[in-house]
Amino acid sequence: MTKGVRSAPTKASLSLKKASSKTAGLEGLSELEKYPLEVSALNSNTVSESASPHITVLLDEAVHALAIKPDGIYVDGTFGRGGHSRKILSQLGPDGRLIAFDRDLTAIESGKTINDPRFSIIHSHFASMQASLADIGVTQVDGILLDLGISSPQIDDAERGFSFRYDAPLDMRMDQSSGQTAAEFLGRTTEQQLAEVIKNYGEERFAKSIARAIIKERDDGRAITTTGQLAQVVANTVTRFEPGQNPATRTFQALRIFVNQELEELSLTLPQCLALLKPQGRLAVISFHSLEDRIVKQFVRDQQNRDDLPANFPVRAADLPQPKLVSIGKAVKPGVTEVKANPRSRSAVLRVAERTSVA
Repeated sequence: MTKGVRSAPTKASLSLKKASSKTAGLEGLSELEKYPLEVSALNSNTVSESASPHITVLLDEAVHALAIKPDGIYVDGTFGRGGHSRKILSQLGPDGRLIAFDRDLTAIESGKTINDPRFSIIHSHFASMQASLADIGVTQVDGILLDLGISSPQIDDAERGFSFRYDAPLDMRMDQSSGQTAAEFLGRTTEQQLAEVIKNYGEERFAKSIARAIIKERDDGRAITTTGQLAQVVANTVTRFEPGQNPATRTFQALRIFVNQELEELSLTLPQCLALLKPQGRLAVISFHSLEDRIVKQFVRDQQNRDDLPANFPVRAADLPQPKLVSIGKAVKPGVTEVKANPRSRSAVLRVAERTSVA
């Protein structure tokens, strides 16, 4: 979690701006409230026009990691507002191809503004990547980029319900055309399930107390349907939290990850990436919190160190299972200059792996 922010917000400081005041300034908010990182585990792309210029996280580093071949086929699994996609297209030749995915309809509309015959965009979560690519005749690719979490435009749009900075409907869906909202989940879940969600996806030590308070509100006839209600219930329950952090931070993160099945989707997608990549093809993944990064790191490690034989089992070195992926370099983090220009980038971690020729 991000530390070192000026001071912890008190309950009195947790008053929430109404959704209608989207263009209001951010004065008076803590640094974490201005740049809610672990609240939303931001993915790359951008900050809404009303907040600040669009800034893509680790833009040069991520695209460089793909080792673009001019005539290659590449996948941007998380289009967002297209920062990485446009950079990839700038390095492709006339015979290159880029297929992007996003489950956010606003991102899809943004993708439609790219008028380039080498580019196409698919409205889908990236867990359908292999099947969706097969549908358009693509079975192997030269590189895949995944920029995990949610984008700044989603955070900055109050009506999406991702942030406690506004009092707005408690939605939290990345794809607003399908699935249950966070409010609907809170309306039907049990106290035990809710506690598990908050603990497992938010790493919140007060998960049981928070779940109990939320269910009590619901059972007393005060169903939680807005971000403001949820933030206040958590603030009234959590008595100790990290300096500079809103007490609702971990709960918001947990609900968002659960509603969108983010970790499950990532776990389903990584093996597909392995199957899709050609030999020497590159996989580049940007994570924004430890839960995501742990899955990526472990997957690469498992594919790189494939010796599952018992200890001291007699076998020739040549007969040992060979790696299907090799890690390329160390994990990359934004530099001081990037973090200063875009504070929301500060928890980003880029991991890169290359496909070997092992089947």
